[in-house]
Amino acid sequence: MRILFIGDIIGRPGRDVVSNELPGLRDALAIDFVIGNGENAAGGFGLTRKVANELFATGVDVLTTGNHWADQKEILSFIDDEDRILRPLNYPAGTPGKGTGLFDTRDGRRILVVNVMGRAFMDPLDDPFAAVEKELGACPLGEGCDAAVIDMHAEATSEKMAMGHFCDARVSLVVGTHSHVPTADAQILPGGTAYQTDAGGCCDYDSVIGMEKFEPLQRFTRKISSARYTPATGPATLCAVFVETNAKGLATRVEPVRTGGRLMAHVPSR
Repeated sequence: MRILFIGDIIGRPGRDVVSNELPGLRDALAIDFVIGNGENAAGGFGLTRKVANELFATGVDVLTTGNHWADQKEILSFIDDEDRILRPLNYPAGTPGKGTGLFDTRDGRRILVVNVMGRAFMDPLDDPFAAVEKELGACPLGEGCDAAVIDMHAEATSEKMAMGHFCDARVSLVVGTHSHVPTADAQILPGGTAYQTDAGGCCDYDSVIGMEKFEPLQRFTRKISSARYTPATGPATLCAVFVETNAKGLATRVEPVRTGGRLMAHVPSR
């Protein structure tokens, strides 16, 4: 199976670069399934129904999220009915939405997608490792699903790496989100799980993690908050991770993807 995981999509520039680049990537790499993190897709904070449908129309199959998943309050009115949008699994019981889903590819294979959030330097949610363990026990790779992907939305690289090793040999890919900067550590772990600490953001990189520079600089240099962060509006780079799996659902290939905008391009060969 060939899977593309798209990093945090930030505002209109992020949505535009996904719309412009994803159809070609899907064809060029013969992608079977596309996952994108959409927690920053609506104005840089949260996700609306209109924005979600726009991303689905570009070829994204499932949207994961993170700590900003409910910033646009309208999501609370539809997330229970939209299986293609996940919020972090380890929110307390009774939170609207779900953190995991089993999805069919176009040729009938099954892929498990789990969205979980770290706790280091973030909200003190339920244990993400215990939450993932429960889901993998309920849907083992090679039995309940043909591939499995974990979106580990976390601040600390150590926590993301720990999740990778925790899931090694049991999932196809563990990929980090939230930092909005692509890391250079795409690899296949000893047990066959593909891993990258952060997929990066789909955003204008003439920015501070995808946001216009003035307000972050103001806060860092003067300790004054003068306005809400807004997405930088220049040409965006699509950042993603490409994974190919074998019949057991384990990775045989993993490569970063960067296309458009300012960052040095890298698109895997077919």
